[in-house]
Amino acid sequence: MPLILVSGYPCAGKTHRSLQLVQFLHEKITANAAMPNPDPRISRLKIHHINVQGLGVTRDVYREARAEKDARAAEYSAIKRALGKDDIVIADGLNYIKGFRYQLYCEAKAAGTPSCVVHVGTPVKTCQETNTSRLNDGETGGGYPIDVFENLLFRYEEPNGMSRWDSPLFTVLYDDPTPPLGDIWDAMVGSEGRIKSVKPNQATVLKPATEFNYLYDLDRTTQEMVTHILDWQTDHPGEQGGRLSMSDTDQAIELPASAISLPQLQRIRRSFITLNRQHLLSKNRIRDQFADYLNNSFSS
Repeated sequence: MPLILVSGYPCAGKTHRSLQLVQFLHEKITANAAMPNPDPRISRLKIHHINVQGLGVTRDVYREARAEKDARAAEYSAIKRALGKDDIVIADGLNYIKGFRYQLYCEAKAAGTPSCVVHVGTPVKTCQETNTSRLNDGETGGGYPIDVFENLLFRYEEPNGMSRWDSPLFTVLYDDPTPPLGDIWDAMVGSEGRIKSVKPNQATVLKPATEFNYLYDLDRTTQEMVTHILDWQTDHPGEQGGRLSMSDTDQAIELPASAISLPQLQRIRRSFITLNRQHLLSKNRIRDQFADYLNNSFSS
């Protein structure tokens, strides 16, 4: 069942909006149970509110890239475990990196369940005032350290409804009494009790790898692309960042600002091979898919 991804600036009120969603969903499920002929699918629904602070993630983790990456991995794992045909998952966190939202979109797609993004559109000034108040009051959980708060504001990648992983996008303004609860229910669960479902695309459906020499081509092609990136870095010292063209594909590699090490590239390559070992990608799509996977890994 659906994945509802809540995103917004730090101290924007994401948990408040998430709790409003939880209450509304409970009321819908309870109302269904009271009907003369309740919809059995809705009766079986369970709601999971996954809050990053509830996972033991402190606000200091955003100081260091490694600690922040581990925090995202903890949230990702918790969401993945909760996704199921009878579960509604509300992911209550910063979720400010578009590459991370894309990964969660792919997980929902692979599970055959719809997903959406709820953007809590609170003005920066209001977020700053709320954070300062929490720091001064020493309330449970506290606020973000000032330097961390400012850094997160700068790095926030606002959801874009034109991107498939941010669509459908529901924006909740600061002075809105509630999110568009009815619209979210219709988009994620369906009106008149009709449960929404998503047909996984070719990239997420597991199929036997029967194409001749498929695994050999998967291994060889990805290794060639990794070698090409490393060779380019060796030949162009100090020129990190920018677009790197690859042979036999129109998809360019968006290199990060810092050099990528061989262990990093091999980890990404092994992860891609593991995900696609049982997929039946046509040989001419391996380069396009791996280039796209590299770009999303570099941006997350």
